This record gives sequence, C-alpha cells and structure tokens, in this order.
Amino acid sequence: MSEYMKEYKNVAEQFCLQGEVTEICPYGEGHINLTLLVTTTEKRYIMQKMNTRVFSDPDSLMANIVGVTKHLTARGIETLNVVPTKSGADFLKDADCYRVYDFIENTVTYQSASDIEVFKNSGKAFGEFQNYLAEFDASKLTETIKRFHDTPKRFADFKAALAEDKLGRAKECQEEINFILSHENTYGIAMDGLKDGSLPLRVTHNDTKLNNILMDAETGAARAVIDLDTIMPGSMLFDFGDSIRFGASTAAEDEKDLSKVHFDINLFKAYAEGYCGAVKDSITAREAELLPYGSYLMTIECGMRFLTDYLAGDTYFATKYPGHNLVRCRTQIRLASEMEAQFEEMGKIIADILA
Repeated sequence: MSEYMKEYKNVAEQFCLQGEVTEICPYGEGHINLTLLVTTTEKRYIMQKMNTRVFSDPDSLMANIVGVTKHLTARGIETLNVVPTKSGADFLKDADCYRVYDFIENTVTYQSASDIEVFKNSGKAFGEFQNYLAEFDASKLTETIKRFHDTPKRFADFKAALAEDKLGRAKECQEEINFILSHENTYGIAMDGLKDGSLPLRVTHNDTKLNNILMDAETGAARAVIDLDTIMPGSMLFDFGDSIRFGASTAAEDEKDLSKVHFDINLFKAYAEGYCGAVKDSITAREAELLPYGSYLMTIECGMRFLTDYLAGDTYFATKYPGHNLVRCRTQIRLASEMEAQFEEMGKIIADILA
C-alpha cells in the first residue's frame, strides 16, 4: 500500500465514490491545493486537500463552485462535477478540508501556447465560459479573496509600502515608482463602472491561464474550464485583461532583458477573435470599448503588486533571487506602456471582430 493510500484512503471513502478505492497518488502541477488522483474499481476521481490559509472561507468558496457548476450542468455544458460526502455535504470539513470531483477523462492541458491557434482557442474557451454564465446572478457569489482586482485599493497599498520603505529600497526603483504614481488617474475606471452600473457585474474566473482549460485529447477542442477557486463577482475586463497580460507577451514574466519584452498585437488579435467571437451576443458596448483598457489595467495592477511586495520586503510572492519582484515589475510596466501606446489599434481590432 502506497504512502498516499495509507494517509488518504479513509478520507476518500467518506465521499460517494463508485467502487472500491484501489490507488491514490499525487496529480498535476498545482501549488495551492494538494491534488490527488483517486482510482477505484469503477472510475477515477480528483480529490483535493484545500488550502485554507489562502482561502480562509471554504464554505463560501464551495458555495460559489457548486452554484456555478450546477448552472453550467443545467445548460448541458461540461464542467467539474462536485462529488458529495456520504453525509450529503459538498465537501469534507474537519481538521482539514477536502473535496472530490469526477475525473474528466480523455483530456489534456497545455502549460503554454505552442502556437497562435492554441491561444485563440483558449480565448474562445474562456469567452464561452463567460457567455454561458451571462445570465447567472453574480451578486450571489462571495469574494473569496477580498478586493482582488480593486486596483485603487492596490494603489493605496503601494503608496503605504512606499511611504514606509522599510528596507530603503525605493532609491533603487525610482523610475518604476514614478511610472506607477503618474498613472493614478487610470486605475479607477473598472471599479467605478461596476459601482455606477455602466459595467455589468459578472461571474469572473480570475485565473485564466491556459492550463486551466481541459482540452480533448483527440480533437484539441476545449472541453471544460477548471480551477474554480477564484470564481468571484467582477468585470469581464478582469479575465480578458489578465489573459492578454501573460499570453500576449513575447517574454517570460521575469525576463531580465527588457529588450525581449514586448506586447504582441498579433497575439492580442488572436485571443480577441476567440474571446469576442464567443461573447458577441452578451458583451455590452461599454465592455467592448474597455477591453483594451482591461488588458492594460490587469498588467499595471500586477506590476504594482510586484513593486509593492519588493518595497515591503518580498513577503507575498515567492522569489528565487534578490530583486526578483523588481524584475517582474519592470516587465509588467514595459508591457503596460506598450499597450497604452496601442489602445487605438487594439480598439479597432475589437470593433472589427464584433461588427
């Protein structure tokens, strides 16, 4: 019997599984939750030990997931299926918290876009996910990470870290500090729109990485969007923008050589074709107008968070070397500035797709 079988077999058997448990082993590359593949005599399941340090309210988190997945299932959309415990609960809540999903067979994930068509297909998948949930009342969802994309709040956090400058690092990054400070008037547009109703409150995924889409192993078509822990109420601009932030860059997030870091307008166009084609019937005129801004906003917000953490002593993001967060900040500022310079072209691309 393997180590994982010994430790987790009793946990797995508290869920409504089909068949007898025959094997439990680690699965996937996630860093937040412990993910295990549970095999029984009849089928396979994914079991996760939930990280309650990151997500301190597992009840609300699971209520979000169950609400969204039930909505998708009722519409005939393939999605995660939450397997209840034998007592009928959505997850096992004890000293640790566990949940189980049916394993979605014959699927693969990609860690990065191998070509432009893959990136376009990811845009289509997340656009369809948004469109399927357009009629879901997002106000019923809980913010599992409070004020996650409240950029003005992130800016206030940045200013507080700058004022304290507890390690004396501000002198090393004055150019980056000045860039963040000089763009203060651009940070509130999305939150203001949500407050005054000019932007609709929507279900947002908030972690729109390519590897959070299960692709059919044979056809390559998107089957299901997964990793729903950060499902929250928010704006379409957040999901679209964050996809562009990491997907339309020509370099890694921590590339030291800024001459390699550029915003690729062709990748933007490919993703937009997939995404906007999917949301064509549900997107509002104001959302369409602000999609380029959303790309900039999520990028500058991320850069701001990296710089805040650098000034505060690298207490949030894991770093591999001194100055790692500052390097990350610089790549995001480079991308944000190039996006800002191409707003007009980005807007025309969106308008042509939606025409």
